Amino acid sequence: RDAFLYNPFIYKFQFKNVEYSSGRNKTLLCYLVDKGNTSDGLLRGYLEDEHAGTHAEEAFFAQFSILDPLTSKMYFNLNSALFFSRYVSSSPCSTCATKIAELLTDRKNLKLNIFAARLFEWEEGEIQAGLRTLHAAGCKLRMMKPLDFSYTCDTFVENEDQPLNLWEDCKENYEYYHERLSDILTP
Repeated sequence: RDAFLYNPFIYKFQFKNVEYSSGRNKTLLCYLVDKGNTSDGLLRGYLEDEHAGTHAEEAFFAQFSILDPLTSKMYFNLNSALFFSRYVSSSPCSTCATKIAELLTDRKNLKLNIFAARLFEWEEGEIQAGLRTLHAAGCKLRMMKPLDFSYTCDTFVENEDQPLNLWEDCKENYEYYHERLSDILTP
């Protein structure tokens, strides 16, 4: 079922790609799931970690998986190949990155693209290692470009057909984060 974020201000505040994200202490995760040749087709929605009671990444995968209580591993309850695109206000923490990497390694039929507005605590070695592990597991990581902000706002926000007015330094901030991510993922 499609779900829309009903407050454009929250979207713009949480997704703004500023270097110092003061007050932005939750993650918004907008997703597209292509389940292949099924009648369900393309699923679209969003999650906020504040409302999910857990990290947004964990809540996302919980929607499409079953947790094995003996091993604490998640198994997808869908057998067909899946392709996910996720637009997140902040890149995953090291714990979530590791869990996602394990899932991608266990299920080779899963494909995941993550487009992040900002890098979460990117200076920390543990965070960098988590992002490299995620990348090595086949996840395509990319920073959100200005066009991605407009696309996600149009696709996931109930904005009454009002175009998103990008902030003045959006392109420069994208270039800054793009360079940081490239440095992290390039050994």
